[in-house]
Amino acid sequence: MFDELDRFLGWLTLNLDALAIGAAVAVGLVGLMLLLRGIGHRIVASDPDCLTWRAVVGRVLAKTSVLFMVAAAVEIVVTYAQPPARIERLFDIAFIVAFALQGAVWGRELVLGVIGQRVGHNPDTTLGNAISLIRVLVSVALFAIAFIVILDNLGVNVTALVAGLGIGGIAIGLAAQGIFSDLFAALAILFDRPFRRGDTIRFDQTTGTVERIGLKTTRLRSLTGEQVIMANTKLLEREIRNLAAGDDRRETLRFGVTYQTPPEKLEKIESLARAAVHAQPGCELVRCVMVAFGPSSLDHELLFVHEGLDAEALFHKRAALMTDLLKRFAAEDIQFAYPTQTTFTAAPDGSLVMPYAVPAAVPSSHS
Repeated sequence: MFDELDRFLGWLTLNLDALAIGAAVAVGLVGLMLLLRGIGHRIVASDPDCLTWRAVVGRVLAKTSVLFMVAAAVEIVVTYAQPPARIERLFDIAFIVAFALQGAVWGRELVLGVIGQRVGHNPDTTLGNAISLIRVLVSVALFAIAFIVILDNLGVNVTALVAGLGIGGIAIGLAAQGIFSDLFAALAILFDRPFRRGDTIRFDQTTGTVERIGLKTTRLRSLTGEQVIMANTKLLEREIRNLAAGDDRRETLRFGVTYQTPPEKLEKIESLARAAVHAQPGCELVRCVMVAFGPSSLDHELLFVHEGLDAEALFHKRAALMTDLLKRFAAEDIQFAYPTQTTFTAAPDGSLVMPYAVPAAVPSSHS
């Protein structure tokens, strides 16, 4: 026992200068980490919702543990002092364990901070309320990696463990691929933001206002009042039109007039449409042109711009515009067409009987 004490005192005497230098460096490092942790706490206190990248970094710094600081300080001292190999290995293992766990905590806070930065803009969504579930998933993944790193540094063969975890992960992924695909689709909506809660969107034949974005489904309130529930994966596979994006709306009215409309009256249609559109506040005509010779009508397309995104105001102005067009066309004796079919018959002598009155011939001026 006295021999061991003598050896320790001898080692201490020989390495006293190195211990002093290592202790000074360790104290400085711990002081720096304590300072950074304090700064992180102040940043988080000033921005608890983590809405900026500065707050994300502060959140990571604030989670630096005292255990890691002590382990890092001891590792520095041991590096300078060069103790016996067994003691050095023991402290190395302690530092590896502390560093792996601290790294998992830093990674978790960084990932959750980035997600929180996005969710903070949409606090009413289900994703905002489900942050605890995401926290569990991220924590399990990162601490599992930390556990494997610790075992590997302890000399344990982790190849079989990693292979087993991989096979188990594949099995779970295949069994719950539908759930995970919708979950990742929800995260895609959260980060890419093709639409938000309260936006009016249109896909396929459905138009509705987004009420809630969940982990598996998105729920909309259609224009007719019923709730439409759509899986996130299926929703993102469709072409989505966000009617809430932009500063105005473009609306198209299609109508047809009869073939009996004289060309000079056809030329008035654009001016009549322009007057009808401008009569509605906040509306501007883009074009009104004839686009096709239809089966029973001369087809026209009227395109106008409505300032603002209020759907109810747009519907009312659209109805008022259609009524105004009816009045203006009636005053000019321009008739709207509807599906018709003309039948031609023949008289007993083979002559063609016209289905409408033939205008009388104009007498010649020489007669």
